[in-house]
Amino acid sequence: MDKVNILGVHVDMVNISEAADCIMRFLDEDKFHAVFTPNSEIIMHAYKNAEFADLLNRAELLTADGIGVVHASKILKKPIKERAAGYDIARQVLQKMNYTDHKLFLFGGKPGVAEEAKKNLVKEYPELNIVGLRNGYFKPEEEDEIVEQINNSGADIVFVCLGAPKQEEWIDRNRDKLNVRVAMGIGGSLDVFAGRVERAPEIFCKTGMEWFYRLCKEPWRIGRMMELPKFAATVITKGKNYKQYQE
Repeated sequence: MDKVNILGVHVDMVNISEAADCIMRFLDEDKFHAVFTPNSEIIMHAYKNAEFADLLNRAELLTADGIGVVHASKILKKPIKERAAGYDIARQVLQKMNYTDHKLFLFGGKPGVAEEAKKNLVKEYPELNIVGLRNGYFKPEEEDEIVEQINNSGADIVFVCLGAPKQEEWIDRNRDKLNVRVAMGIGGSLDVFAGRVERAPEIFCKTGMEWFYRLCKEPWRIGRMMELPKFAATVITKGKNYKQYQE
């Protein structure tokens, strides 16, 4: 797959459907794959933290979860086709898994969220095989126990919903211990699956205005949203200094 180097983060130039197909191929390979979906805020964090940038670039698939990342790719003359958010990719993966024997583990959220998510998902995808659940509240000394729980479940894929950058760090830290074939960080998606959080209406998602919808719903995000203009300015002034992948 072709990539675009956005401030040192090597984002795959795939759309939602292509990303989902890629993950399904990963599920047929007998090895571990990490899937991350960085937005502008995460890429800015990586730009300031070389160790975290290296962590992201170790992933087998990185998609553009944010319209800002898509715009950045256009500025760098290597346009990504569309925003490929973790939630949207996960939805397509779930649809495809519903017709396979692949097993899913849900990890993250507050106590009770994973259970509610499972209840809703199996209503929508009756053949979906969810083999394990674990909330996202744990102490460092419990980490090995969680990895063991996931491994013992026989899961092929685990959705890790701890929020960024915690989920990416957790996946990378345990990639040599996990027996799953795919570990995918999808942030707050578990809350949406559980019905605790409402996703932005489709019109906001398609027009790249989901950030505005979320800001209206959660004004406390204003501080985080201020990273967006910083990201754009950094890409314009610094982005072309990064060597691009050749097609």
